Amino acid sequence: MPALQSEAEAWKQALREGVVTGSLAGVLSTAVLVLAGMRQNRSAAAPINAASHWIWGDESLREDRPTWRHTLPGYLTQHAASIFWAALYSRVWGHRREAKQWPQALAGAATTCAVAGVVDYLVVPKRLTPGYEHRLSTGAMVAVYAALAAGFALGAVAMRDR
Repeated sequence: MPALQSEAEAWKQALREGVVTGSLAGVLSTAVLVLAGMRQNRSAAAPINAASHWIWGDESLREDRPTWRHTLPGYLTQHAASIFWAALYSRVWGHRREAKQWPQALAGAATTCAVAGVVDYLVVPKRLTPGYEHRLSTGAMVAVYAALAAGFALGAVAMRDR
């Protein structure tokens, strides 16, 4: 990022990178949610549905079937959160040239996901937590955040020449 780049331009770039990187991270983390849901709940949709609990309350936490009411908003919520955290990652860390190399990209992505986890479970009200903690084990949740981090790092490295 050039030294004279305005704050507004820096945020525009972070949002552009956030959409690409966050979309990759969102797809990867959703794949982990699906696999963990099938393994732990015999339902690929259960953890995704749970993410819509901020709209529908506890009924979302109990829904196992894919439904328009729960699965679509659950997926969109997960995807939007991935883009949000990816944009912050890009703005705070990812714009540095050295952050586009694998070790630094992974370190920044892991740090971002650790912060996201703290915010998701210790800062926001219960109604705004990801929700899938009600359907998945701690190990599966760690895998979801690891998939987010992998997506952030992959996206940062892929966008290094932009």
